[in-house]
Amino acid sequence: MNGTEVRAMKTEEIAEELGRLRAKLFALKNKRASEKIEDTTQFMKLRRDIARLLTEQTARAKA
Repeated sequence: MNGTEVRAMKTEEIAEELGRLRAKLFALKNKRASEKIEDTTQFMKLRRDIARLLTEQTARAKA
C-alpha cells in the first residue's frame, strides 16, 4: 500500500483497514511468540501501512 492508494480511500475504508492491519499485526506477534517466523520484514511493512493510514486519518480530521 502506498500513499496514493491511501488518499484514494474513503474515511470508513481507512478505519476498516486500520482495524484489519492491527489485528494482523497482533496475530503475527502472537505467532512469533510460539514459533519461528520466516519473513520478519512483515512487522515493518505492517507498521508502516498502519502509520500511513493514521497519518491520512489525522490529516482528514484536521481539515
